[in-house]
Amino acid sequence: MNDLLYFIPVSHHDEASIKQLLADHPQIKFVSLTAVDLGNNSTDEKIPVKIFLEDIENFLHHGVQTDGSSVYLPKIAQINNAKVDLIPDRNVKWMVDYNLANRDNATGRPVGTLIIPAFLYHNGKAVCSRSVLKRSTEYFTSTLKAWLAENDYAREFLGFASDETVEEVYMTMATEVEFWVKTPDYRTDTEKLSASQVLKEQYWKRTVGPVRTAMEQALINLDNYGYHAEMGHKEVGGVPSKLSGMSQFTHIMEQLEIDWKYDEALQSADHELFAREIISETFARQGLKVTFRAKPIEGVAGNGEHHHVGVAVKLSSGRKLNLFSPKNMKDSYLNPLGWGALMGILKNYEVINPFVTSSNDAFNRLKPGFEAPVCIVSCLGHTVEVPARNRTVLIGLIRDMDNPFATRFELRSPNPTSNSYLTTAAVYQAMLDGISFVLEHKSTEAELENELSKKYGEEAAYLEKFREYRSEEDVFEHYTSEERNQLFGVPPRTVWENLKGFESYKEKVSILTRGDVFPEKIIESYQATILSQWITELTNRVIPINEDLIRHYVKLHGLDDITDLDVVNWEKIRSLRNELMKNSLDKQSLFAKIKQAIHKEDFDLASELQVEMMVKMATLKSIYTEYRHNLISFEE
Repeated sequence: MNDLLYFIPVSHHDEASIKQLLADHPQIKFVSLTAVDLGNNSTDEKIPVKIFLEDIENFLHHGVQTDGSSVYLPKIAQINNAKVDLIPDRNVKWMVDYNLANRDNATGRPVGTLIIPAFLYHNGKAVCSRSVLKRSTEYFTSTLKAWLAENDYAREFLGFASDETVEEVYMTMATEVEFWVKTPDYRTDTEKLSASQVLKEQYWKRTVGPVRTAMEQALINLDNYGYHAEMGHKEVGGVPSKLSGMSQFTHIMEQLEIDWKYDEALQSADHELFAREIISETFARQGLKVTFRAKPIEGVAGNGEHHHVGVAVKLSSGRKLNLFSPKNMKDSYLNPLGWGALMGILKNYEVINPFVTSSNDAFNRLKPGFEAPVCIVSCLGHTVEVPARNRTVLIGLIRDMDNPFATRFELRSPNPTSNSYLTTAAVYQAMLDGISFVLEHKSTEAELENELSKKYGEEAAYLEKFREYRSEEDVFEHYTSEERNQLFGVPPRTVWENLKGFESYKEKVSILTRGDVFPEKIIESYQATILSQWITELTNRVIPINEDLIRHYVKLHGLDDITDLDVVNWEKIRSLRNELMKNSLDKQSLFAKIKQAIHKEDFDLASELQVEMMVKMATLKSIYTEYRHNLISFEE
């Protein structure tokens, strides 16, 4: 496997180099253009290499056409105007996806498909997730270069010499992907998982058996593709597996995390997309099933995917600077541009969040008690000299006192199904807004720290008066829910409430549209995409799953060995079952009301009813667990 071609770097994307590489590696039989629509769906197709090489020049410049049925772009690629072009991106790494189950007869090597990241074009305009991030990085870069060329205030605190100019801007991003792995036929025991999580029996413990093998293979495979894998370890969730008489591990249920090195934003987002495929297939070869869902198991830890974002510049003199680090790391947490970038994210998060948290599953993860952030609040550290990591905040400052280049922000709210292209683009747009404020007002580091650390009701030049934005406390233990809502804002509870941020914060949406990064048509299409996904999933998945659960919550006790508590609990269960699911001639169940509200397009009502449903289902599960535990024997 060491002699396989795993990727083609940007430097080899000319026609001659591509032809030679494919000739040297005849096991690569297919080419696939991989684009990502606004719903975070990626494309894959098998184009024979022979066809690709017959007209390679035209392919590289014009790609291939589709009738739009392979992507979802509502309000853009309509059914009567659906032509969409997939255009290759020659400025990022191309990777080769190998099918280990299919060997090339001539070489004996696994058959490979050359994966070429691509853009989606409609009527001559780029309309996909990748194109939004590309526009964001280009706009950020050009704007920053212009500002730093003429702003003496910024040049002074950054330490520019009089003749130095910004030659390059490096917009970096890294992700940490968490996932659950299990043997396919294993039934989840939530109570055992919850107990193990509280006791931290699995956290960073040694992996064994097929999980260890798959983890090691995944890290090696990522390195083959140039990811520079940094770490793989067990996460907080999971229970010990069992060893059968045939030396086979069974009952595997573990949560893992794999990390790799940061890269420039667009390349890093592509890496994440392909990494999920590498990890899934590697574990599948060991007979293990992987899920990247945000909250695959109710009641235990969900899967996060923290996004680390930073900016560095290279000057005409050859010097490189982290754009956020102060001159002296012991004097301040950040320089003024760093303060501005952080404040920009916090102030505008209501229009970033719809790209981060866009599914029912994602909202199931963002609940107090599972180290998942729900409040718009940041953490810097208890002192400048001692960096801190607060796992309860939305965004944290990451610093290394001995390495100014490590200064960056960690956004903790994304999950593995978040659209990293759109999320990162929105974050950079917000950062630019905060930086603009700083450059205009020429605030000192101390003034900016005071503003970010302001108390509720205090006046501020940029941030909102009736909000707080910094806490070094455990925000779930230190504050009540009422205090959190008052200080940090009321978090959305459903996909619909989150999407409404685009309507409620028009002035913040205008920050996204600057530089035509998020054209209004893109935002409209994204809203329509996520709305459609929400109502479809709610109607055809969430409610049917709840119906199946309710049907399993059956009467277990007979007349012997029961107590009054059993009778009372069963009556509560029966009442909740009927209220949630059972219709009569004169009364609708909660499930029916939700469906009717969706049919009438009364999404405010549907959202409120969804919240009510979630509360009642949680209550039902809790009471049934108590009822079941109190029974000595079950009636057959």
